[in-house]
Amino acid sequence: MNPSNLFNDIPESLDEEVFQSLLQGDNLKIERIISKGHTSPSKGWYKQDQHEWVVVLKGEAKLLFSDGREVHLKPGDHINIPAQCRHKVSWTLPDIETIWLAIHYS
Repeated sequence: MNPSNLFNDIPESLDEEVFQSLLQGDNLKIERIISKGHTSPSKGWYKQDQHEWVVVLKGEAKLLFSDGREVHLKPGDHINIPAQCRHKVSWTLPDIETIWLAIHYS
């Protein structure tokens, strides 16, 4: 067993957002997400069957909820998104990577 670092192995080219599964079990998934100017598609919303707790480790991002509320997340900020809550990423920093840690759970 060797340790890994969440800030290592960042792709040089980030044409697409990166989703990397770090740990997965029956009712739990932990993933690293790397964004750089990425947003959710303009049409449609994320609406997941599991709850999602996210924390921004580096960079900044904004989450938009279907009720019109927008939350600006900076390093260390975290939020719990209940299952079935419609949301999307409306903005991430365009000039540096935003590194998220997302925990999906039942």
